[in-house]
Amino acid sequence: MVNIYILGCGDLGRRVALRYGELGQSVRGVVRSRSSAEQLHAIGVDALVSDLDQPPLPDLSLGGSSLFYFVPPPPSGSVDTRIGNLIDTFAEIGAPRRLVYLSTTGVYGDCGGEWVDEQRQPRPVVPRALRRWDAEQSVRHWSRKSGCQLVVLRVAGFYGPGRLPLQRLREGLPLVCEEEAPFSNRIHIDDLVSVCVAAMTQGRSGELYNVSDGHPTTMTDYFDRIADLAGLRRPPKISLEQAKRQLSPGMLSYLQESRRLCNHKMLKELEIELKYPDLACGLASCFPDF
Repeated sequence: MVNIYILGCGDLGRRVALRYGELGQSVRGVVRSRSSAEQLHAIGVDALVSDLDQPPLPDLSLGGSSLFYFVPPPPSGSVDTRIGNLIDTFAEIGAPRRLVYLSTTGVYGDCGGEWVDEQRQPRPVVPRALRRWDAEQSVRHWSRKSGCQLVVLRVAGFYGPGRLPLQRLREGLPLVCEEEAPFSNRIHIDDLVSVCVAAMTQGRSGELYNVSDGHPTTMTDYFDRIADLAGLRRPPKISLEQAKRQLSPGMLSYLQESRRLCNHKMLKELEIELKYPDLACGLASCFPDF
């Protein structure tokens, strides 16, 4: 009987499902489209098609399950209606025994480049972070009310094979010069998979964990390293003032926040030994022939 569900089973979800397969455990992925379901079937993962934007969800039966929630919030607004729709339907489809919710470190907002652990008070500003913060509060309220177990992962940007900004590099779009670039944080997707699996079995209920490799750098450094490994030209550099006039609002939103994530709690409590503890070895794994 399948008792592990991955809601929002895209690239990360497929990798988590395959990891469970290596452990001899079956997983069911829940996706929005038939084409996504076919991708899961192609790697031997059972799939259901269901849309959290259009409840009810009659095909789901989550009672007593272990549930990973990887569904992104809606693209606009400050409220995550999707997680709200799911919680509202638990009465009909059954509530999971344990839920691992994938959030973002963006909920911390701008921290002025300071080191940030899980005790830091969230101060989200940009809409995408506000939606994540809303979702975190929704699942925490549900967990306290229902008694179901909850673990929240605040995840840094993740990268890996097939998840690199190669097209942006080919387009030659500019970046902020290194001396003005804010700190950013990352984790290799293979290590993120390990963290997700460990959180389901070892994470303390009610706790949250920062998920990163613990070696912050800048977005500029990240792009330059990838360009060097891919044999592409490094992006042209501009000042922060120039960036405000030239870059997209989405890119600018990342440049307005700077923080360095502490991952000690993740390493200790989830007993994680990172395969790729920094960008040097992580990016090298993405270019095996370099």
